[in-house]
Amino acid sequence: MEHSEFSNIQKIPASVKITLFRSQCISIPYAALGWQLGSRCPGHTTDSDYFHVTNQVIICSVLLFLAEKHSLYYIYTALSKPVDQPGIYQFTAMGLLDDREIDSYNSKEQKKIPRQQWMKEKMQEDYWEKGTQSRKSKEQWFNVNVDILMKRMRHNESDLHVLQWRHGCEIEKQGDEVKFSKGIDEYSYDGENFLSFDDKESQWVASVDAALPTKRKWDNVPILNQYTKGYLEKECVDWLNKFREYEDLKLRNGSPPDVHVFAKRSFSDKTKLRLTCLATGFYHKDTFLTIRKYCSPLPEDELESTGIRPNHDETFQLRKSVEISEDEKADFDCFVAQRTLKGPIIVRWGRQTKIIKGQLPVHSGCILYIYFTSMCVSWELNPQPFALLTQCSTTEPQAPLCPTFLKRVNFYKAHRSEKRGVL
Repeated sequence: MEHSEFSNIQKIPASVKITLFRSQCISIPYAALGWQLGSRCPGHTTDSDYFHVTNQVIICSVLLFLAEKHSLYYIYTALSKPVDQPGIYQFTAMGLLDDREIDSYNSKEQKKIPRQQWMKEKMQEDYWEKGTQSRKSKEQWFNVNVDILMKRMRHNESDLHVLQWRHGCEIEKQGDEVKFSKGIDEYSYDGENFLSFDDKESQWVASVDAALPTKRKWDNVPILNQYTKGYLEKECVDWLNKFREYEDLKLRNGSPPDVHVFAKRSFSDKTKLRLTCLATGFYHKDTFLTIRKYCSPLPEDELESTGIRPNHDETFQLRKSVEISEDEKADFDCFVAQRTLKGPIIVRWGRQTKIIKGQLPVHSGCILYIYFTSMCVSWELNPQPFALLTQCSTTEPQAPLCPTFLKRVNFYKAHRSEKRGVL
């Protein structure tokens, strides 16, 4: 909206403006979110409705244009020789939906298995049987091609070398409309970019001279490039949407995120408090969180955010903070919403937490925030370039690499490698 339109809105009586606002938001998943964000607080005069409703319209307009982003990727990693360490296998494969592992395979067990309960419940037995055979075939392909690259690079067979392949797709979702965002099909060797597929041009791009023979060989088979492009833009997107539907059905019956509000003295100014809102234990990264003052959201540029970070149990957390005067008398609350909730969660600060009418229950009181550090590597969401993105706990068989034993490497995913022949 232009500024003049906001001015016109402010001249409309509050009751009329609320009606306009609700009609704007009714088509988006966060309809309740927009309505509650700027709702009038109990005990305040109706004059404040103008300010609150303007906030409602602004937030609603933003939400209308905020697209959900989702991804489906597969990672395949092959080592040139076995590594005698727990949890590290000569060949591993995993599927990731929105950065969460949904299936895995390793050269020891040689079986594709579900990593999410909803995958186990929704996917039929033949899906896992066919998946197992496909990954056994990929394992053989990788074993052959690791040797080919070592000879091409003139590398010593006594050293450890790594070949990786990643493929997958990303989409954006606005309402019921799903748009293909990008597809990735890339290889790396010993942590360096080796070969990638240009989805727009339908051709392979060699990152190093050693990849040129492979590029020429594969580009000379147009049907291969057509297949790769079709998989990334269509088949991968279809699987992504199917998996998301299954996951959403499961999550809607799950527990809501834990939401807490607490304050501590500011490090930079001892006369101020740092008020923090923490939401943790949620599975969807499109979770919305803000801090409100008198039921009106504070501007995002006044808040400090950690961004969405992973917990140790495959859930996520997000917290935002703002500095306030120590003698601040205003009412503050934490507002959290996501598409799998029936309504937003609202937790007030400075008094005994109570359930806002019509909302989901949350825990009361202030709880100390514990930052889990059980991973032996840093986690980077949406890494650019693709960075080490795996848990390295030796108690988990899905962990393919750990920097204690291997150099830092890029993870690349793959699909049906046997169709492409040797590198």
